[in-house]
Order: sequence, then structure tokens, then C-alpha cells
Amino acid sequence: MNAQLDPALRRERLLYLLLTLVCLALLGGALYFQYVRHEDPCPLCILTRYALVLIAIFGLIGAISRHRTGIQVARALAALSAIGGMAASGYLIYVQANPLVSCGYDVVEAFVDALPTSRLLPQVFQVQGMCQTMYPPILGLTLPMWSLAAFIVIFLSLALHRPPRAVSLR
Repeated sequence: MNAQLDPALRRERLLYLLLTLVCLALLGGALYFQYVRHEDPCPLCILTRYALVLIAIFGLIGAISRHRTGIQVARALAALSAIGGMAASGYLIYVQANPLVSCGYDVVEAFVDALPTSRLLPQVFQVQGMCQTMYPPILGLTLPMWSLAAFIVIFLSLALHRPPRAVSLR
């Protein structure tokens, strides 16, 4: 017997699928800037990529979840990942505004490049640039500023979204 999903749960799951797709598109944008525009990612840029991947994974978990609890856990973990992305982006903005400050290139780079994903997917997760390198702004904002804005929007959408009360299987 196939249980029909509550329409509210179906909408909720679609929202999490949309969140996943948005994060994957943002990650694709990062790869575009790296490989087409030759803007090499710094350690903090790589950390923001990890945050996007985590949000996408938790969004996918929310999208396939058949229970309210699974969606709530996915939402909390995605929100925490967005906070991590905001922290990395915010610190990168600070580093670029204060040229004498380092992003901890040696320490952070060693940590980021030692992660297993850096060896499995070096094209995506390996540090290739320095935090102090400034690239041309887009519509007046640097990439870290756009990244911070994206993480803020993601976080607020997760924090302010009120799921329907009757989110369960029939």
C-alpha cells in the first residue's frame, strides 16, 4: 500500500530540493570563477564551498525525508552550515579590507588541503590562491560579499520559514 504524502509535506520537501539546487548552482558559480575567470580560491573560499556542499546535503536530506523530525534536523544542520559560511565569508571580507591581516594561509591551508575531499576532488576543494588577492568586483561587490549575502539569505530563509503543522504521512 502506497502512503500518499500530505500536500504540506510535499511542498516542504520541494523547498529543500530548491535549497539544494541553489547551493549546487552557487558552487557551480564558484567553479566558473575559478576555471573560466582564473580567480584561484583561497583557504576561506574553500571553507565557503564546504558550507555550500553541507547545506546542499542537508537540503537533500530534507527533500527526501518523510517525517517532520527529519526535516527539522536537516533545517538545523543547514542553518548551522550557513552560519559557518557567513563566518568564513565575513572573515574573508575583513582580511581583504585589512591587507596586513592574514587569513592564516599556512594554518588554514594545511587544514583544508589535508581534508580527504581535497585529495578526492582537488579541482574543487584544493587551495590555490591567497585571501589577500583582490579580484574585480561584480556590480560593486566582491565575491566574498556576494557569498556573505547568499549565506545570509539562506540562513534567513531557513530561520524564518514556518513549516506547516501537519507535516506527516497520512
